[in-house]
Amino acid sequence: MELLVIAIYAGILALVTPFVLPPSGRLGKLVPLGVSVVAGSALWLILTWFGFRYEEAWIWFIVMLGMPAATFFAIRYLDSKRESEENAELERIRLSGKA
Repeated sequence: MELLVIAIYAGILALVTPFVLPPSGRLGKLVPLGVSVVAGSALWLILTWFGFRYEEAWIWFIVMLGMPAATFFAIRYLDSKRESEENAELERIRLSGKA
C-alpha cells in the first residue's frame, strides 16, 4: 500500500516537473516519473532499514520531501549530461567531415 502512495506521488511530480524546470527537448516525458519512483522507493527502503516505522510521520515526511529534491537534481544532471554529450558528438561529426 505504501509503495502505491509513492507511485501516485511520483506521477504527480512527473506532471508538475515540466512547469517547475525549464523545458528541455533532450529528455523523454517519462524520465521524471522513473526518477521519482526510483528515488522514492530507494528512500523508503533505506529508511525502513534504519528502523523507521510506517506508522510514524517521519518516514513519510522525509520521502515526500526527498522525492522532489532528488527528481529536481537528477533531471538537471541528466539534461546537462545529455547536452554535453550531444555537443561532443556534433564536434566529432564536424571534425570528421572536414578531413
